[in-house]
Amino acid sequence: MAGVGPMTQDWEPVVIRKKAPNSAAKRDEKAVNAARRSGADIETVRKFNAGTNKAASSGTSLNTKRLDDDTENLTHERVPTELKKAIMQARTDKKLTQSQLAQIINEKPQVIQEYESGKAIPNQQILSKLERALGAKLRGKK
Repeated sequence: MAGVGPMTQDWEPVVIRKKAPNSAAKRDEKAVNAARRSGADIETVRKFNAGTNKAASSGTSLNTKRLDDDTENLTHERVPTELKKAIMQARTDKKLTQSQLAQIINEKPQVIQEYESGKAIPNQQILSKLERALGAKLRGKK
């Protein structure tokens, strides 16, 4: 029989301690002051370029002068004024709002807004969707 005889518990005591302080806690001002009072060694190290937004090599590169001398205007092609007006005119003729037109062509309303304000970079796929939805020729206006 398994339950016969006196029952004893043979447990060992468990000691729970706090974790050792992490590196951020070791650098805490209170911890540093406590270490000073107790006479412990304190090491201070200043990191190179600490707290600055400079690259490791902040010297000017060889290409800087070449970039400064470059006068070429590198900008994206934007929607021309004629195309903006054609899209707006065709949309208002169909009595559609920008968001309704966007829903018809499965695009975000922001896309239509950017095309009509001239901020968009022309995309042939979107222009073809607009032509089909509005029933107007837009790409000849480009």
